[in-house]
Amino acid sequence: MKKLKDQSIILTTYQAVLDTQLFDKVIVATDSEVIFDEISNKGGLAVMTRKDHQTGSDRIAEVVHNMDVDVIINVQGDEPFITKKPLAELIDVFRKDAQKEIAVASLMQIISAHEDVINPNVVKVIVDKDNHAMYFSRLPIPYPRNIHSGAHYNRHIGVYAFRKKALLDFSKNNMLPNEATEMIEAIRYLEYGQKIKMVESDYLGIGIDTPEDLAKAVRLGL
Repeated sequence: MKKLKDQSIILTTYQAVLDTQLFDKVIVATDSEVIFDEISNKGGLAVMTRKDHQTGSDRIAEVVHNMDVDVIINVQGDEPFITKKPLAELIDVFRKDAQKEIAVASLMQIISAHEDVINPNVVKVIVDKDNHAMYFSRLPIPYPRNIHSGAHYNRHIGVYAFRKKALLDFSKNNMLPNEATEMIEAIRYLEYGQKIKMVESDYLGIGIDTPEDLAKAVRLGL
């Protein structure tokens, strides 16, 4: 609910997704009456959910459970600078997946600043040769034992795309120790054998998770 320029972060995010014109429906799923009113009073579509969800995926699963949809995109409310291109790239993953082998797709970006590599608020992802996620961590991965190997660090951007079944299965599966330790919900998909396709993106938005992130966005004039 913090202000970014003249409106709240959540409203800015909602309107950015609407402006892409990629989706049949855009919904804000929340357990906060403040956020519900913020969206509804501005003419947007918000749905109240239970308050006991452990993750955003659980919350979205509640909302879409009885909806006739194929693919769901989760743009987290802290991504007000999201644009059309990365969302279209995520949707394209499923268009090209004729065998329906991909359960989840998400975004990543090469990290250039060392401060982001060591920042636990910046989630890192390591991928295989086909850009399928191998693991997510708040620690730097891979560990730089050989600094001349040519490996690089990937930032996980908090935008997900799911097949409906994968999302509903997630909500039924228990949280396992690795997810509970890192507190990264994407790990649950991996621990239950789901394949996550990571899309390398040049999206330059700032996820606003802390007061420092907000200050950085304001400083950059975003």
